[in-house]
Amino acid sequence: MARIEIAEAELAQMSPSGGQCEALFNLGLKYSIGIDVETDMITAHKWFNLAAISGNDRAKEYRQEISRELSSEEIIEAQKLAREWVSIN
Repeated sequence: MARIEIAEAELAQMSPSGGQCEALFNLGLKYSIGIDVETDMITAHKWFNLAAISGNDRAKEYRQEISRELSSEEIIEAQKLAREWVSIN
């Protein structure tokens, strides 16, 4: 968990272009597969959504794939979390 908290703190310092897009995508991967964190598909959707908005085409595909596994309520929660992250960063 500490590794992800550090990654999120680093993301807040990054510019919207370049490395941030890839970092957002990598966070989505970590949460979708459970690398160094517990698997959390809602959080994975959030990070893939943010990466997709930043222009990562692979993130759009992964987000769509995860959406098939989530309920409408879970997708709404993931989108809410993404909006909250954008509003504080």
